Amino acid sequence: MLITRRNMRSTTFLKAGATALYLLAALSAHAQTIDIWPGVAPGSESWKQKEMVVHVAPLGTVALDVVTPTLTPYLPERSTATGSGVVIAPGGYCVALAMDIEGNDVARALQKAGVAAFVLKYRTMEKRQQGIPTNIDMDQACKYGIADAIQAIKVVRQHSAEWRVSPDKVGIIGFSAGGMVASGAMLQPNAAMRPSFAALIYGAPFGVMPAIPHNLPPIFMAWAQDDTVARIPVVRFYDALTSAGQKPEAHVFNAGGHGFGMRKQGTSSDHWIDDFIWWLNAREFTASKHAAVESRGGSRREIGTK
Repeated sequence: MLITRRNMRSTTFLKAGATALYLLAALSAHAQTIDIWPGVAPGSESWKQKEMVVHVAPLGTVALDVVTPTLTPYLPERSTATGSGVVIAPGGYCVALAMDIEGNDVARALQKAGVAAFVLKYRTMEKRQQGIPTNIDMDQACKYGIADAIQAIKVVRQHSAEWRVSPDKVGIIGFSAGGMVASGAMLQPNAAMRPSFAALIYGAPFGVMPAIPHNLPPIFMAWAQDDTVARIPVVRFYDALTSAGQKPEAHVFNAGGHGFGMRKQGTSSDHWIDDFIWWLNAREFTASKHAAVESRGGSRREIGTK
């Protein structure tokens, strides 16, 4: 084959184009973290604490003293994208955030299922003592996270075309205190700014029981019977929802404890994510109503579907 300068230029151009497409695909799958507020987040202008990131077994990455809330998108491949998006709020008493087992690991599972996932690192109160906080006012501690969750949903909808998400299919999932954050976004008075659906995983309002407005979006709940931390307030919130005429879907596992997240413990709670993805399909938040996801065995009760 005769190689001319024109051939070489064409070959170089094709290689450059292929490289650009590869990088674009990589960026689509692993987008950069973005700030959700323009400038300082409202209400924390005077905060002086410095954010820290530590690694704690078996939780993985844990963020502390968060001042600047961010979103990290995990976007599925274009060929598998369903048009559904989920903001993920990790837990940690609103003083810390379990960013892996209740954040990044969840996002990867949803991304694999064709759901765009957005890990929310929301503001947390300054941690001033070792271990689990005692006598903490959860309404006060989590109010900043709730504001960040509402803003995060707004940001995802604003970028819906760019991120290939339908604005009417943007939901939120929260774990433990992140469940309180998610519930705050769901229960807010402005119905237009509520998520399209909400999932509370061993989480609920842990302070004063809020008023339950009418016409809430579909709700998914999951917890374990041997959860000694959150079971009572979670059940209380479930009862409040049903008393208000809501019909949340609840998956109650016989074992799993508190904070199971994406950990594999050999219990039925290991497969809550499969149930959640199946529920998204059944509620037609994803393109296919019949997902190739099967609810696996285990002892649980399922209470209704809204």
